[in-house]
Amino acid sequence: MTRVSRLLTPGVLITLFALVIGILAALLVRWGNPPNMGICVGCFLRDISGALRLHSAAPVQYLRPEIIGFVLGSFGAAYAFGEFRARGGSAPIVRFLLGALVMIGILMFMGCPVRAVLRLAGGDLNAILGLAGTAFGALIGVLLLKRGFTLGRSAKMSTAAGWIMPAIMLGFLIVAIIRPVFIAYSTSGPGSMHAALIISLAVGLLVGVFAQRTRMCFVGGWRDLFLVRDSYLFKAVIGLFIGGLLVNLVLTYGFGGGYFSLGFEGQPAAHSNHLWNFLGMMLVGLGATQLGGCPLRQLILSGEGDTDAAVTVLGLLAGAAVAHNFTLASTGAGPTSLGPWVVVVGLVIAIGLGLLMGERGMAPKFLIRQSSK
Repeated sequence: MTRVSRLLTPGVLITLFALVIGILAALLVRWGNPPNMGICVGCFLRDISGALRLHSAAPVQYLRPEIIGFVLGSFGAAYAFGEFRARGGSAPIVRFLLGALVMIGILMFMGCPVRAVLRLAGGDLNAILGLAGTAFGALIGVLLLKRGFTLGRSAKMSTAAGWIMPAIMLGFLIVAIIRPVFIAYSTSGPGSMHAALIISLAVGLLVGVFAQRTRMCFVGGWRDLFLVRDSYLFKAVIGLFIGGLLVNLVLTYGFGGGYFSLGFEGQPAAHSNHLWNFLGMMLVGLGATQLGGCPLRQLILSGEGDTDAAVTVLGLLAGAAVAHNFTLASTGAGPTSLGPWVVVVGLVIAIGLGLLMGERGMAPKFLIRQSSK
């Protein structure tokens, strides 16, 4: 038993947990989720935004149970291990804005950092540009952190405040079960493709527990490699890729399915504009580094009682609504005419905030004098 416990180091555990998540994500496609989209936190939040009628893009409207499971799984694990702590108050408006910008970057690439890894595991070589952009954005974020960027400290809050996001997700679960008429559901497109509710929820709960226990983050892995040369979180990227790749290969060559297709062209829910794949995910990597975690990490933190993370999740939902209401989101044909401009503006805003907010900020001296009065 001692020998086993010595082998199951934190690094091994996070790799194994991510491997399981990669396997389950690939199987979710087999069970009904869209191709190469077994788990995509950004896409699923986009679908929820549509289900709540925050946008009217009919093909992407569904109350995804996986998202509900992520938060409730984290909530249960945090309580079980004595790690639930209600806190918040750290630059909420900035977090909301950065969350919206991160979502716009996700919808430019057509996938979050988790889906970027899973797309590569399905043979989509466009994901290489997305992962490179994520890494480069995280590197810029690290440089901003080193020069003093901070969103400030969070403060302890009433426990009830930390219950709000889990309570909202519980409400979403009830709504997903009873399916009232005021919730929109896609009849075609990615939103109409989904595994059975109980399967999606079970996978979401399991991922929520695993991610809470390991602090899994698919941008934090790059951040820690650059910032402190720590590979712990990056092992999740490796485990997720291996798990997804193995299942996709088995399903494709063992059962005759089309789950693995190597190349750039003809990939599901993807485009091959390399520049905007890179820049879209660069915005995601930068914004997530500034926020302290990728969209999955924000959901997990919101389940632990972090109201700042909950505000970020609201920003992600709002960003999805803006992207689809103003035709910023890419399609299989590539970026729209307006989307790239907003990504560039988003990069300027994120870098500007990084330079202005910190111990060595670049705000004009007269503004600093006025704010200190």
